[in-house]
Amino acid sequence: MRREDKGPSDTVAEKQLHSPFAYGQRNRVPIYARASFQVIYKTRFPNPNSSAFTQWFHMEIGSLQFAFDSYFPDLMDPNIDFNGVNAKKRHRNDPDNYTTAFNDLLNSIMDHPNQLNDFDSPTTKKPRRRNDNNYPATSSSSSPSASASAAPQRRLWVKDRSKEFWERCSHPDFPDDEFRRRFRMSKSTFNFICNELDSAVTKKNTMLRDAIPVRHRVAVCIWRLATGDPLREVSKRFGLGISTCHKLVLEVCAAIKTVLMPKFLHWPNETNMNLIKQEFETLSGIPNVGGSMYTTHIPIIAPKSNVNAYFNKRHTERNQKTCYSITVQGVVDPKGVFTDVCIGWPGSLSDDQVLEKSALYQRASRGILKDVWVVGNSGYPLMDGVLVPYTHQNLTWTQHAFNEKVGEIQGIAKDAFSRLKGRWACLQKRTEVKLEDLPAVLGACCVLHNVCEMMGEGIDQQWKFELFDDEMVAENPVRSDASAQARDNIAHYLLHHGRAGTTFL
Repeated sequence: MRREDKGPSDTVAEKQLHSPFAYGQRNRVPIYARASFQVIYKTRFPNPNSSAFTQWFHMEIGSLQFAFDSYFPDLMDPNIDFNGVNAKKRHRNDPDNYTTAFNDLLNSIMDHPNQLNDFDSPTTKKPRRRNDNNYPATSSSSSPSASASAAPQRRLWVKDRSKEFWERCSHPDFPDDEFRRRFRMSKSTFNFICNELDSAVTKKNTMLRDAIPVRHRVAVCIWRLATGDPLREVSKRFGLGISTCHKLVLEVCAAIKTVLMPKFLHWPNETNMNLIKQEFETLSGIPNVGGSMYTTHIPIIAPKSNVNAYFNKRHTERNQKTCYSITVQGVVDPKGVFTDVCIGWPGSLSDDQVLEKSALYQRASRGILKDVWVVGNSGYPLMDGVLVPYTHQNLTWTQHAFNEKVGEIQGIAKDAFSRLKGRWACLQKRTEVKLEDLPAVLGACCVLHNVCEMMGEGIDQQWKFELFDDEMVAENPVRSDASAQARDNIAHYLLHHGRAGTTFL
């Protein structure tokens, strides 16, 4: 049909707009007629074969006929010429067609009143066939009491993923050496962590699905931290969705920070500090050393905002590749256990700038670190509570000997960070974790490192990681004259008491 032959008022939408009632799809009977019978039939006459329904039906026939003639008067007007319209429109407006359709409707209702519900049944999609594995079969002969006492069935579809890997690893007969190689810790340490986090990680079962067990949740997080595998690989191994794995990693890391950090990563009390001083003095001969400090960089993906702040110029120049990072400053005891951490400052900051923003600097400024030295490298300034090596030219033998002893203490912190990055491979490469969530993940790695060190978990040779953090001399290397005098006294003490090394003699 050509476009000009189709008048603008011939569309179905405009026909429905200009008429008081929409046209039905069955026999072109107005929807109002079918809806009226259906509503009254359902509410007032549950039994369509009763005499009351028959009496009411005959009374309403006249009213419905009156409504039909009132709203469609043009169909009975003899002055309208239907020959001037096209065949399709003439057939649509033919009065005989409407009268016949209306009479057929009334006769069908009178002959089959039980089928009144079928007049206005909407067309629906064919329901999807249920999977017998996800929906348990129910017997039609079961009693109501049995069905009421039965547990509610799950109503949420869950993709069936293979959990063979985790089921094999969690089996009691799984070799402990193999478990340690995969999760960087023994089964006993893993069970200890699960028991500590049980109250913070446990979720309840719902009517939609069963909750993921605590051991499964913790295993996903530790595997992700230990291997640094992409979330897609973690999802395949543990039989969970990618977004679920990402959520579990963040939840477990947050629980570790809340539950385990106060127990396993904190500044030592007076009794423990005295023990730490004795151990450091035995190792180096320097008295009153309470910790060894080091700062490392963790590579990250370029952030969306404030990119220049995270640009690591030193790593970029050395690797000939653009590098962005955040810093992790830590203080360790003689065993390599972290006693203080400062995480998350941009990688463009130098070591002394990171120190100024840490809680350790606030302790030193307020005098809390009285009679305690925290030994750092040449990137930190000499100040109250912070002891660093000599950095000027033409050092004396005494100063060389002092720097050697400071280097031995510094090696403890550097080895601790090497084990940290070696055990948790996610720290070795750029991670997918968002910048705002990264401090919690890095803090969880430090806490788990302490747990493994306290539990006597060694580190295999293939896990070791060599650090490449460039040390730069602080802009203001000496910030306290009293600390400078104390450093000279310590250097002379080492030399005159035979505690200085013989490398430079």
